[in-house]
Amino acid sequence: MESAIDKHLMCPRSRQRRIDDSYTPPYPAWVARADASVKQVVMGYFGVQSKGEGYLGAACTALRQIIQSFALDDGPGHHDLAHYVDAAGYDNMVAIAYWDDPAAFGRWENSSAVSRWWGSDELGRDGLGYFREILAPAVERFETLYTLPQAVEGVGVLMGSLSDEIQEHGYWGSMRDRFPLSQTDAMTPAGELEVAAQPHRLVVQGHENLVVIRSGQDWSETEGKERDLYLNQMEPVLRAGMDFLRDDGLPVGCYSNRYMRHIDASGQPQEKSFSVSHWRSLAHLERWSESHPTHIEIFGTFMKMVQALQAELKWKGYHEVSALRAEDQRYEYINCHADTGLLRQP
Repeated sequence: MESAIDKHLMCPRSRQRRIDDSYTPPYPAWVARADASVKQVVMGYFGVQSKGEGYLGAACTALRQIIQSFALDDGPGHHDLAHYVDAAGYDNMVAIAYWDDPAAFGRWENSSAVSRWWGSDELGRDGLGYFREILAPAVERFETLYTLPQAVEGVGVLMGSLSDEIQEHGYWGSMRDRFPLSQTDAMTPAGELEVAAQPHRLVVQGHENLVVIRSGQDWSETEGKERDLYLNQMEPVLRAGMDFLRDDGLPVGCYSNRYMRHIDASGQPQEKSFSVSHWRSLAHLERWSESHPTHIEIFGTFMKMVQALQAELKWKGYHEVSALRAEDQRYEYINCHADTGLLRQP
């Protein structure tokens, strides 16, 4: 067993973990490892928003154009596709792309093909909404977790390797303990969200230590008792918690929550889903996780499923969490409704 924090990111602690060295977690878990040369990653959420069947064809065409742009020079090393219907009844199709080199992302973003398309005054006049949410955490400012070695998704695919079984999981506060920055920094938020109207779009500036979590599950290989437990016990509880954060999350510090379903290149749903939520701070996310009835029920139901299946678990879960500097996040919205992403204000 090893620490979730990679050796080259360790430093003398001024802040203590919630556990001591004798702690043994209740089940195994792993984290992604990147080469020491990787200092910062980019996570880009590129969305197309529509309402009504009449616009779905155009929305699919727009999403394909985004995907095609990923094949340009300096495109992402990995991307996922997802769909969800938000509380206002809009379809949102999103391509989530990952780079392990911010300079490469900058070259891709500023290439003539990408910048001309995104900067066009015509974008959004086709009746669709468009958004891009760009996160660029340094490696000490994000953490990952996987329930099985083959459960790697998202940024973990890009990072290329996994740890051995890690110690910092299975207890309240373990998420914070997996952040390399937590060794010396409380990651306290500062400032507020700021919305600025620019020509043909709205831009939101995030504040210091805003937190974004992507948390997902894959039930494609489950069968029998395990499949029944997930679909009929775990998933309904999970969905209720996600709906709470979507509709009533602002008072507990959640700015936005999307509960999304993976889709393939042809738009067909896969047996994988995830939520992406934006939080005022890591402390707000921790308080909801540790004390709110919606998450207590999610965690309790998950533990019951793990205990019932023990070593036979084929369900796969994961998450990636970033605590971002203000300068490392950017949110842009074109012709999107007022409750899209971080346009929804506290």
